Amino acid sequence: MDTASQETPPYIEHVGDTRQYWRDIILGVNDGLVSLFLLVAGVVGGGMSTSAVLLTAIAATIAGAISMAAGEYMATKSQEEVFESEIALEREHFLHHRPQELQELSDMFADLGLEEPLRGQVVEAFDKDDEALMKIMVALEFGVIDDERRSPWLAAMYSGLLFMAGALTSVIPFMFSSLDPQTALIYAAVLSGFGLFAVGAAKTVVTRTNPWKAGVENLGVAAGGAVLSFMAGAAYERAFG
Repeated sequence: MDTASQETPPYIEHVGDTRQYWRDIILGVNDGLVSLFLLVAGVVGGGMSTSAVLLTAIAATIAGAISMAAGEYMATKSQEEVFESEIALEREHFLHHRPQELQELSDMFADLGLEEPLRGQVVEAFDKDDEALMKIMVALEFGVIDDERRSPWLAAMYSGLLFMAGALTSVIPFMFSSLDPQTALIYAAVLSGFGLFAVGAAKTVVTRTNPWKAGVENLGVAAGGAVLSFMAGAAYERAFG
C-alpha cells in the first residue's frame, strides 16, 4: 500500500477574528474598483474632459466611501440590535416557559440527527447550566455566536476605507492633465483590471478555491459592466452632445 496516501495532511488554521468581516472587505474594495471605473468609463464615453472626469471621480469616491461606511454601520448596528432584542426575549422565555424551550432544543438536536436517548441526556445536561443553555439556544435558533458578532465601527471602517482604496485605480490616471481622457481611461482600465484580478485571487486565501478562476471571474464581471457603461455614455453624447 502506498504510504504517502496515508500521511496526515497538515493542520490548517481557521481564518480567525477577521472571518466575519470578509464580506465588508471584499464588498468595499470591489465596489470601489467597479463602480468608479464604470463611472469614469461612462463620462469619458460622454465626452467629458480629463479635468471634469477627475472632479467627477473624486466627488464619487468621497460620496461612495461615506455612503458605504454609513450604510454598513447602520445595517450592522441594526442587525446587532435585532439580535440583542431576540436574546432578551429568549431569556424571558427561559424564565416563564422553560419546558417549551427545552422541547424546542430537543427538536433542534433531532434536526441535527441526534437520536434518543443521547438527545435527552444532552438536553438534560444543558438544563443544569443556564448560561450554557442560553448560548446553545442562541447559536442554534438565531445563528449567533459571540465570537462571530460584528462591530458596526469595524464594518464601517473596512467598507469605507477599502472602497476608497479600490476607487483610486480609476482616479489617479486622470490626475495627469497631460493625458487625454481616452488615454487616462486605458490606464484606469489596466490598474482596475489588476486590482479586480488581485481581489478575486486574494479572497481564495480564505475560501481555499482556485485563485485564477476567482480572479478572472471578478475581472470578467467588471469588464462587461464597463463596456455597457462606456456605450451608454457614448450614446448620450451622440444624442445630446
